[in-house]
Parts: sequence; C-alpha cells; structure tokens
Amino acid sequence: MSRLPFFYGWVMLPVVTLISICTSPGQTYGIAVFNPYLREALSLSNSELSGAYALGTILASLPLTYVGALMDRYGPRRVLFGVVFLFGITCLGMTQVSGLVTLFMAFFFLRLLGQGAMSMMARNALAMWFNKRLGTASGMASVGLAVAIGGIPALSIALIEAYGWRGAYAILGGLVWLLVFPLLVFVFRNRPEDMGQVPDGGWVGDGQTPVQVEDPGYTLREVFRARSYWIAVCCMASWSMSGTGVQFHIVSIFAGRGLDAAAVAKMFSVYAVVMAGGRFLAGVLADRFRLNLLLSVALVAQCLGLVALNELDPVWLPLVFPIFSALGSSLLVSVGETMWVRYYGRRHLGKIRGSVSTIGVASSGVGPFIMGAAFDFFGGFQQVLWGCAGLAAALALLAPGATPPPDRRA
Repeated sequence: MSRLPFFYGWVMLPVVTLISICTSPGQTYGIAVFNPYLREALSLSNSELSGAYALGTILASLPLTYVGALMDRYGPRRVLFGVVFLFGITCLGMTQVSGLVTLFMAFFFLRLLGQGAMSMMARNALAMWFNKRLGTASGMASVGLAVAIGGIPALSIALIEAYGWRGAYAILGGLVWLLVFPLLVFVFRNRPEDMGQVPDGGWVGDGQTPVQVEDPGYTLREVFRARSYWIAVCCMASWSMSGTGVQFHIVSIFAGRGLDAAAVAKMFSVYAVVMAGGRFLAGVLADRFRLNLLLSVALVAQCLGLVALNELDPVWLPLVFPIFSALGSSLLVSVGETMWVRYYGRRHLGKIRGSVSTIGVASSGVGPFIMGAAFDFFGGFQQVLWGCAGLAAALALLAPGATPPPDRRA
C-alpha cells in the first residue's frame, strides 16, 4: 500500500462536517421554519403539530441502537449509503403530506434518519479517526455545524418563498443526495487501519497488513452495568429535554417576560456567535481535562441559563441566556463526542452510541411536550423552568461520578 503524505483523518474531518450539515432537514432548527406553513396547509393546531413532532421523535429514537449495530457490523460507509438514500426519499415524501397521520410519518423518518442515524454515524466516523485529538477535531467540525445552524433556516425560507414549502423540502432532499453520495463514493473511508494508518496519525509497520489498534472493546451489556454510563446519559438527556423544550417554546417564553420577536432574533444571533467559538474551545478542553468535570460544568451552565429565563432582568435576557446556553451546550457536545470512545473503545461504538442516541432523541421529543403541558396547566413556564433548573443542579453534583472504567488494555 502506497503511503499518503498526510494523515487522512484531516480529509475525513470536513467530510463528516458536511454530512452533519446535511442532516439539517431532519433537525429541529431545520423543521421549525416550516411549522407555520404546515399548520396553515394542513389546518393543524399548535398542539396537534407539536404532538405529531413529539411522538414521531420519541418513536424514531427506538431503532437507533439497531442502526448502531449495523454500523459495527458493516462499517459506517455502507450503512450511510442506505440512510442517505432513505433520508432523501423522506424529504421528497414531504411533498405528499396531506394530514396529521402522514405528517407524523414524515416526522418519524426525518428524525430517525436525519437527527438520529446520519448524525450518529457522522460522529462515530470521526471517532474512528481521532482519539487523543478527538475533542479538537470534534470542536472544529462543530464550528462548521454552528455556521449551518445560522444559514440553513435562511436558505429554507428563501426556497419556501421561491418554490413553496413542498418544493423547498424536495430541493433540500435533492441537495442532500447531490452533496453526500459523491463523498461516500470517492472520499469517505471507514477507519485509518483500512489505509495503513492509525488514529491521530502515524503508520503501521513497513510491509505489514494494517493491524487493529489496541482497544478496550467494552460490549453494550458491560457498558449498561457501568455507573458512569448512566450518570452521563442522564446528564445528556436532561440537556436534550430542557434545551429542545426551550428552543421549541422560546417565542412564548420570551413573550411571557415582555420580549418580542426582535429579542428572540437577537438571542439566536448571540447564541450562534458564542456557540461557534465555544464548541471549538470546548473541543480543545475535552482533550486536556477530565470529561466528568467538564460534564458537571456544562450542567451548571444549563442551570444558570434556566434560572436566567425566570429571574434575570428582561433587558439583559437576550444577551445573558444564550451565553450560558451556548457554553453549556458546547461543553456537553464535546463531552458526548469524546467520552464513549475513550471510555469504552471503538469495537462496539455503534451499539453504545446508538443506545445514547435513543435516549437523547427521545428526550428531545419529550421536552417540548412537557413544557407545553406545563404551560397549559400553570398558565406559564416558570414552574417547569424551575423544575428543569433543579434537575440540572442535582445532575451537576452527580456528574463527577462519571469516571472512566479501569483500563483493561494494560
């Protein structure tokens, strides 16, 4: 095998970033701009729309462990071919949505294939190529994704204005195929060993067949018995639940504090800027500090952001809340990108991360529903925000217990 003059992981980094960006039609920020058009075209109430979204998201989380097992068996490249094909079909299928049932089915597949399977396999692919520098690499990928979060909604709105919401989704699906399929055919590679390299760079011995890097290889059953797994998963589920819930209801939450849509727009602008820098910084920190302590700091930031929504002077809310939220999210994402492969190895990473994604995606579906129900019951969001803040504070105290398992490679 001829040697490349560089580490191929640096080629995989922008590939993984672009694949992550192409999940946007199935992400909350990508779907949200279509909500007013869906309500009007299908004559749906807010509760019907959010209910279909929540149920579709929760059910979409269930098969992700199986998808992860397929990745472990066949490699992310082969599985991504099928997932990307089906994701594009689902985007095209949005043009045929005619009522609540078909909308629920579309939400189910958008969330399963976009937010769930494609996102999970993109993250897993990066973890195959980087180990000690995984935090930094993930942070660099997240900067590109942060830019997309600011740009994709604007692109979708422009497409809706030009071609209608049905045409816009069809075009987005076509763009996913156009961008991702060539990468999978010509550029994407599963792991460095396939090219005679090792994670983070370097080569196996001259004239040798590529060998497997030492790997602790914890199975999913073994991981389920680990205290650190459940502590970390609960912390991440808490963030997913409250973060998605707040994002889904942010206009109403700000209105309850006397703030208008302009304040919401300002908040998102601040959030995007802080997140772009915060995710890169958090990735660097994940390579240098204990992940369980960073997890605790992330939960503290989450708690402070939720308290700010209730107690901070509304004048400062569009500035202070997104700073806490973006910094906490940046730390949490970086921990999630690095913890599973460093703690439990690469051999069964698909199944392990699939189980994490199942819980995380389900939590993101539950959050908007719980907050909406609390608003209907209490007449406001204050009580549920205090409850979420209290949960974050309790988990911040537990997070240091998410320590690495014994290194059985020694």
